[in-house]
Amino acid sequence: LRTQVAMNIKRLMEIGSYRGMRHKRGLPVRGQRTQTNARTRKGPRAGGLKKKR
Repeated sequence: LRTQVAMNIKRLMEIGSYRGMRHKRGLPVRGQRTQTNARTRKGPRAGGLKKKR
């Protein structure tokens, strides 16, 4: 079953559909808003990088 799911996602990516593109970019696939609240899918925040002195 796990392999089937992976294959389905791979197929979406290969045919270049909108959902496939979302999978590639690591964004939510099911039409959620990304301006706020997409933290789980995007991973940890980038935040400010520290200056070296």
